[in-house]
Amino acid sequence: MVINAITGGTEQASRINQTLASIAARYQVAMAVGSQTAAIDDPGLRYTFSIVRECNPDGLVFANIAAGSGTSEALEAVAMINADALQIHFNIPQELAMSEGERSFRGILDRVQKIVENCHVPVIAKEVGFGLSRESIGRLYEAGIRIYDIGGKGGTNFISIEDQRSGKFMGELDQWGIPTAVSLMEAVSLDLPMQIIASGGIRTVADAAKAYALGADMVGIAGPFLRILLNHGPEELERKIEEMIYRLKAVFLMTGSCNLEQMKNQPLIISNETAQWIEARGIDRLRWSQR
Repeated sequence: MVINAITGGTEQASRINQTLASIAARYQVAMAVGSQTAAIDDPGLRYTFSIVRECNPDGLVFANIAAGSGTSEALEAVAMINADALQIHFNIPQELAMSEGERSFRGILDRVQKIVENCHVPVIAKEVGFGLSRESIGRLYEAGIRIYDIGGKGGTNFISIEDQRSGKFMGELDQWGIPTAVSLMEAVSLDLPMQIIASGGIRTVADAAKAYALGADMVGIAGPFLRILLNHGPEELERKIEEMIYRLKAVFLMTGSCNLEQMKNQPLIISNETAQWIEARGIDRLRWSQR
C-alpha cells in the first residue's frame, strides 16, 4: 500500500506530510509526496517535503515531478527527499481545465526517456485520475518506464475541481477518463514485465483486494486518507490503516492466498459495464475468470 501523492509547498502541507510520514513509518507503508515543483523553484519550501524523509528515514518514499520537467529537476526532486523512486505525473486534462495551466506538451516522451536514462532510482509513470490506456503504457514502456501508477477515474476528479474554478469546460468533461479497473486490465493485458500501482477510487479493502486480483502490485490511496486526517485527526487515520491491514489479511486468508502472487491468480468474475468495456477493447475477460 502507498499513501499516494497529496501535497507540499506550504506550511500546512508540511504539517500534513510530517504526520503522514510518521504514520507511514509506523505501519511500514510507502508514501509519495505531492509535486515538488514549488520547492524546486523556491528552495525555501524544500522543508515541506524533506520533512517526510526526516520522519521516515527507513521507509519507501517516492519523489514527484510533472511530466514536462527536465532531468536536472528530476534529480533535484529525488535528492531533496532521498527518494527510493520518482513519480512523473501526467495531468494534461487538469492542466487544460486550468486558466493558468500548461498548453504545450510537445517533447514530453523525450524528456521522460532522458530522465529514465539519467535517474539512479526507478521511475514511475503516474496518472492523476484519468487512467492509462494500453497505447499510452506501450509508448511509455518504449521510453524506459517499468512501473505504472494507473491513476484511473473514480477518485478525486481534478478536471471537475479546476473547471469549477475556471469554467473552461462548464462541466461537459467531468466524466473524462478511463475507470481504474479498466485501466488496470489494459495494463495487465499487455503481458509486459512491469509493476503496476492501482489508484483512483481505492476506498475500501474490497477495492484493494479486487485490484490485487486483477494484477496490481500495490494500491495507492490519497483522498480518503487526507479527509480522515483533516476531519478526524491522526489517531483516526491510524485506526483506519490498522483496520485495512487486518481486513486485507482476512481476504487473503479467505481466498487461500499466502502471498500477492497467489492473490493475482484467484479466479475473478468481470461483469456489467467493465466487461463490455474490455471486450470492446479486445481483452478477453476469461483470462481472469478461468485460471
